[in-house]
Amino acid sequence: METKSIYLDNAATSWPKPPGVLAAIQNHFESLGACAGRSSYREAAEVERLINDTRRQIAYLFGLHHPERVIHAFNGTDSLNIALHGLLGRDNHVITTCLEHNSVLRPLAHMQRVLDLQVTYLEPGEDGRVSPTDVEQAIRPNTRLIAVTHASNVTGILQPVEEIFDVARRRGIRMLVDAAQTVGHIDFNLGDCPIDLVAFSGHKGLMGPLGTGVLIVQPEVAEEMESLRQGGTGSASDKAEQPTELPQKFESGNSNVPGILGLRAAVQYIREETISALQRQQTELIGQLLAGLGPMDSIHVHGGAANEHRVNVVSLTVKDFDPHELAAALDSAFQIKCRAGLHCAPLAHQYLGTLDTGGTIRISLGAFNTSSEIDTLLKALRAITH
Repeated sequence: METKSIYLDNAATSWPKPPGVLAAIQNHFESLGACAGRSSYREAAEVERLINDTRRQIAYLFGLHHPERVIHAFNGTDSLNIALHGLLGRDNHVITTCLEHNSVLRPLAHMQRVLDLQVTYLEPGEDGRVSPTDVEQAIRPNTRLIAVTHASNVTGILQPVEEIFDVARRRGIRMLVDAAQTVGHIDFNLGDCPIDLVAFSGHKGLMGPLGTGVLIVQPEVAEEMESLRQGGTGSASDKAEQPTELPQKFESGNSNVPGILGLRAAVQYIREETISALQRQQTELIGQLLAGLGPMDSIHVHGGAANEHRVNVVSLTVKDFDPHELAAALDSAFQIKCRAGLHCAPLAHQYLGTLDTGGTIRISLGAFNTSSEIDTLLKALRAITH
């Protein structure tokens, strides 16, 4: 009898997808077929309606009443690049952290080279969280942006973005949050905390297809930004200049219509299940995992073993085991799928001391994982490491 596969790589991309996602994609290929915003026949109008309804569905998750602030991007990296390249200019200063993904680090490195951008990289404290006081002390007269991940994709530790935003707002500085690892996993109400820019992928916690991403931008910030790319929008086609209104200012070219319609179905599923219920389920499973790892002396959990200020990600190393070899053993012997390596976050691994030893093995849970799967993982780790 074939062993059932256990998927624990949801921080990379969620799997399986909710019911309805595949049907929504198939509906576009089989029945609709049209672009968004390019024609007036029935199918094209329906595609436009569904694209805009996806904005409304996502806006609802964030407590927003203005769906035009929801910009469709091609992935989380794209949404971050729209924000960073659109807002930053020559000789600006940026405050960020050593916990960031390369989707933030590499655009900043590029702008350091071509725009003389100045960047300060803050380290977290012993609790894995960056101090708002450290952020405020790092502010310079030319500080333009504070860019912070909402939760590390290596340790899963939540950062105090609301408190950091209080600093940013008081000092008149824009703030960007990379919410790739939190959206769909925890409540994040931008009505209560109107952070300037929030970027995330659609295929992780939101459980949509690959090739989808979102940037949420406050209108006053959008006025300060340049569009990363220019081109057809299906609107103001008689003008040579890019439209300035939202969302068209940042959406050039044909959208990934099948992906966005799949994302709409996934967000509808999340709204029906509720984020609070999904968060409660995953918190219980992470607690079960951390409790089971505790007695294993050869295993070190990075970011601490406490089940607070944490999302659904746990990174660990095992004494005398290369992380890639351990991940391969879990896959080949137990059909357990998880990710080993640096997770596109080299400064985080430098901070953790794992940069030169192959990184960590990362276990990341999703909406469809179960308690019995965590038990199987723990038994597998005991069998391999003892």
